[in-house]
Amino acid sequence: MIAFWLFMLCMDLLIPAVMIVFGRMFLKRPPKNINSTFGYRTAMSMKNQDTWDFAQKCCGRLWYRCGRVMLPVSVTPLLFVMGRDIGVIGNAGLVVAAVQVAVMLGTIFPVEKALKRTFDRNGFRRKTPM
Repeated sequence: MIAFWLFMLCMDLLIPAVMIVFGRMFLKRPPKNINSTFGYRTAMSMKNQDTWDFAQKCCGRLWYRCGRVMLPVSVTPLLFVMGRDIGVIGNAGLVVAAVQVAVMLGTIFPVEKALKRTFDRNGFRRKTPM
């Protein structure tokens, strides 16, 4: 049972770790060119190089912060199920992972809001932010 618990712990730490690593990378060395394979890719972020650069840094900052918060928070629920039945551990791990995915996908909304506040719908910087 402890082996499965350790497995679930490692699996549940993957998403926060990925968010920390990629968040840091997007802050320090974001993808230089607009592409359809790697980076924060939405219609608004890919309008031009300015929107692309802004979105990478904004997403990177958010992912780095959220990942750092989620890392220790993700361990807590699993501590309560240590030594319990495999089904209980698996369900707890699944809930933690679902919340992590929701947080990761939820970062899209503030990044898109920041893009819309900073740029018009054609990708040009607004004279005064909204």
